[in-house]
Amino acid sequence: MSMKLEAKIKAGDFIVLGELEPPKGADFSILLKNANLVKGRVDALVIPEMANAVMKASSLAGCAFLQGHGLDTIVQACCRDRNRLALQADLLGAAALGIPSVMAVQGEDITFGDHHQARAVNDLDLLELLGMLQTLGRGKDMAGIELQGAAPDFLVGSTFNAGAAGGALEVELAELQKKADLGVRYIVTTPIFEPDRLKAVLKRIDTSRVAVIPTVLLLKSAGMARYIDRNIRHISIPPDTIQSIQKAGDKAYQCTKIAGELVAAFREMGLAGTLISTIGWEDKLPQVLDIARL
Repeated sequence: MSMKLEAKIKAGDFIVLGELEPPKGADFSILLKNANLVKGRVDALVIPEMANAVMKASSLAGCAFLQGHGLDTIVQACCRDRNRLALQADLLGAAALGIPSVMAVQGEDITFGDHHQARAVNDLDLLELLGMLQTLGRGKDMAGIELQGAAPDFLVGSTFNAGAAGGALEVELAELQKKADLGVRYIVTTPIFEPDRLKAVLKRIDTSRVAVIPTVLLLKSAGMARYIDRNIRHISIPPDTIQSIQKAGDKAYQCTKIAGELVAAFREMGLAGTLISTIGWEDKLPQVLDIARL
């Protein structure tokens, strides 16, 4: 168990997670270089499992590599690509390698990615995957067979769509109750650009049971911000934010400034922490932390 993360959640300290994409290749030197830029400044690094269904090196490999270099990581377990045999095998491997935390995710649809002929697996849904993690923690596999030696003891996290509205939000909140019952200790939200809109949702969540960690997405341009606002469901970006990037002399700096100020705002709100997602701008993570004064 990650005593660092677990203890921080219990103590109500602000957690900083950084998201680092593994490479589309077998050279992990850039991953290590970017991780070392924030060593000691983030509590753990989340390594996504083929985000947006784009083929890259596995989350497990990225985590094992960074753990070997003294960095705490969070491995993603994704329903989309593996059946129950492969998921259990990977999670036992992660426990053996000393990876302290697992984030259970459904995985985006194959159509988002770069291998359109791939077949989604989805042998387990997200709640079944969380149930399987509990079963492994009790020392048995899904077939009821005893595991050899110590059972895996992960700090378990999952996801939450904080931008959902109306009936969709009611479904998210009901699912969140089930996730908490299945041992989830923290949830990472969809990217949020308006902290005030999160406040209304937070009133509906028992944060003593599950820590809420909003995602701060580092924008790269006004065009990217406009595209996300128009086309990505449940993520809205204020017009003022988009205009501030458009008008800025140094647009890249303005993007890091927006991210850093969001991190600071979430800390001010007394939230459990934040996940900073840099999608390709990993080298700007230290600058975001500087602006947030972390």
